[in-house]
Amino acid sequence: MPKIDTNPEKIEQLLTRGVTEVIEREHLKQQLASGKQLRVKLGFDPTGDKIHIGRAIVLRKLRDFQRLGHKIVFIVGDFTARIGDPSDKLSKRPMLTSEQIKANLKNYKTQVGKIIDLRKADFKFNSKWLAKLGFTEIAELAESFTVAQMLARRNFKDRYERGEDISTREFMYPLMQGYDSVALKADVELGGFDQLFNLQAGRAIQPHYGQPAQDILTTEMLEGTDGRKMSTSWGNVINITDEPNDMFGKVMSVKDELIEKYFLLCTDLAQDEIKNLPGNPKDKKVRLATEIVTLYHSSRAAEVAKEEFEKVFGKKEMPTDIPEVTITDEGVRLYELLTRAQLADSNSEARRLIEQGAVKINEAKHTDPNEVIVVTDGLIIQVGPRRFARVILK
Repeated sequence: MPKIDTNPEKIEQLLTRGVTEVIEREHLKQQLASGKQLRVKLGFDPTGDKIHIGRAIVLRKLRDFQRLGHKIVFIVGDFTARIGDPSDKLSKRPMLTSEQIKANLKNYKTQVGKIIDLRKADFKFNSKWLAKLGFTEIAELAESFTVAQMLARRNFKDRYERGEDISTREFMYPLMQGYDSVALKADVELGGFDQLFNLQAGRAIQPHYGQPAQDILTTEMLEGTDGRKMSTSWGNVINITDEPNDMFGKVMSVKDELIEKYFLLCTDLAQDEIKNLPGNPKDKKVRLATEIVTLYHSSRAAEVAKEEFEKVFGKKEMPTDIPEVTITDEGVRLYELLTRAQLADSNSEARRLIEQGAVKINEAKHTDPNEVIVVTDGLIIQVGPRRFARVILK
């Protein structure tokens, strides 16, 4: 049995820094102080192939439990991803195919391993137990909730009042997540505060199986680079796999009023140090970007990224290393040029970026997605302030 760290100051920080709610707080605090090793659970559905620093907040909290000596369990929701989590969704989430889930999972474990020590953690897939449930077990799970309770959930309530469809499948999601806690005999479950209803499902279902109800801890949500909730679908994310230069530049674009929150939720700086950081907002963001790049890459990578940022944005020079893309056509529609240059993940994203005025060709802005660009060797494509590609014509 590993030694459990019961330092009161560490426990207090665990329960407060970046935390929105703890259920049951006093019980969990006593458990943490008791020296007993707790089984702490966190699950992510692989709805995308990248983890951004907003989702990493709760992963970092899981890491904090691990550092105190507790047994942590990371669940990949390969089964629940098919059901579709309705949390904080304004419309019905489509079901993912097995092929989409498999593609998204390709580098998932590596990303999770950037934050938690996988050698001392359980890494589970919830299809292992959820795929085995039959109608009898599902009916027993469904007894834990009423339709009225489901419709009281904010996003369901809003959609119901607007007369929009709510699939029965969506009602099944919290039951599935709750059963994860049963399968793992979880003592504690973590999640973002938008997950509170799903987390409480575990507390409701566990006693039905003769288990004590788990405690719950929820973390704050993070705004993205445009000030809205960080979301892959909005393109305002900073992914933990972003290249150092891109990551540094994205952090520098964060709104000034979010600097302190980013330090609190995305770095390991002491709270007193965060409160007393010297300098103007730009200086603070340079420090913030340096801290975040160091966390996910290295201090050397952060220093190089800082120098490159100053070169491009301070001295208005071209980046040192511009990725090259080979094009064989002499005339290409602008939106296709962006996707071929890997400056947009899809044609729809390329169109959106162009229409928003984020695209330049040889420093001239272009806003028509369907414009046919005459491709020349060495042509420079720029998307936003940080992303470049040089065309090689063959």
